[in-house]
Amino acid sequence: MTAGRNARAERVLDSGDQLGECPIWDERMSVLWWVDIHGRAVKRYDAESLRLLPMPEPPGSIALRREGGLLVALQSGVFLLGTEAPKLLVKPAEHVAGLRFNDGRCDRAGRFWVGTLAEPDFPPRGVLYRISAEGSATALRTGMQVPNSLAWSPDGRTMYFADSPRHKIWAFDYDAEGCLWNAEWGAARVVRYTPAGKVDRVVVVPAKNPTCCCFGGARLETLYITSAERAGLFALEPGVRGLAESRFG
Repeated sequence: MTAGRNARAERVLDSGDQLGECPIWDERMSVLWWVDIHGRAVKRYDAESLRLLPMPEPPGSIALRREGGLLVALQSGVFLLGTEAPKLLVKPAEHVAGLRFNDGRCDRAGRFWVGTLAEPDFPPRGVLYRISAEGSATALRTGMQVPNSLAWSPDGRTMYFADSPRHKIWAFDYDAEGCLWNAEWGAARVVRYTPAGKVDRVVVVPAKNPTCCCFGGARLETLYITSAERAGLFALEPGVRGLAESRFG
């Protein structure tokens, strides 16, 4: 799976995702987690087996917790997920019928940032929230269509964000070399941007709609790529390492 400047990812798992999203690597357990939004499941892969955790509602995103277990943003709210059924942490007062939680990530301080959207036409009704460890929700931006690509600079001082229908990445999420890896929906590829905004590497993905990517493996050397329409889970070793996922709490 080792890759050069231009490479091709390989399918490592027939995961059957209807809409795979939000892959995160758990370095404590050496497993990869992600969500299948339309399949209503959280999935766990340890290179030998796939475990599926059915959810009562579509899961938009997940985060690792410092004390163990996961945080999962379901359609109706943000929940704690351990060995039992999801337990509600918070449902913001602004979270009304017709909205569901979508992409989310933890910042370096352990707070969970997550956005909402309205399907199927994505009118600008979505809200961007910051969720504290105590379970309080602060609405920080409204008028969102499809909030996506939440990320932070390595020093944690800058947040990056996109509203997908605008077809812009407003800033960059950096790997350990200071670059951005971005899965391009509809383009069958993942590209790496330099800090100057130039594409310097391209990874061909044998799936029309790659959705998201993350670094995993013992040395964070493997780039995992989720996809839609049951295309599977893909991976390659691009020759650089990523950053460990921040945990909630």
